Amino acid sequence: MIATLLYQTHSPFARKALVFAHEARVVADIAVIHHETSPMLRNDEVFAHNPLGKVPVLLRPGLPALFDSTVICAYLDTLHDGPPLIPAVSEARWQALRLEALAQGLADAGIAIRWENERRPEALRFPALSDGYVAKLEASFAWLEREMDFGAPVHVGQIALATTLDWLEFRGLPSFRAHPRLSDWFDGFATRASMRATPLSGDTIDG
Repeated sequence: MIATLLYQTHSPFARKALVFAHEARVVADIAVIHHETSPMLRNDEVFAHNPLGKVPVLLRPGLPALFDSTVICAYLDTLHDGPPLIPAVSEARWQALRLEALAQGLADAGIAIRWENERRPEALRFPALSDGYVAKLEASFAWLEREMDFGAPVHVGQIALATTLDWLEFRGLPSFRAHPRLSDWFDGFATRASMRATPLSGDTIDG
């Protein structure tokens, strides 16, 4: 066993790390332990390893814990002998990392929309803020439809994007389905064994 992954079955970020582990073929050496945590539900075990109190966290025997998903994926990419999922050199590296960053922003925007529309007390909700985050999603979907290299070999950016798009659908957030190329790519990626082995489930518990 090389590590333990503190996980959450409804986190797009945790799932990104686990899908990456599957794609890198190191998942058999990782113990996955589900932990519920949210800003209003303190999980002391998670806080003991990550001062932000968030998952994913990768616990390595005899070594410091790693967080967040970006760092964990970079670490896992050093543990296998196959083609790197984070290209090491050339423009391919920057394209993969740019797509990863966009996926991270999509997930952050989706989380913000949920806070404003579902989790915050109704009297305290700010619709204009929610609308602003929705606009970020819609602009990003349109950009992906125009700019994404749908034929590139699998890399960290694709993993991050697929897990985020799946989470947006799981939560019933603004949809990317008006964009046919993006939708077709996602539907194909969703059939990968790594995605089928890591389904989203559960709901946020705020204490």
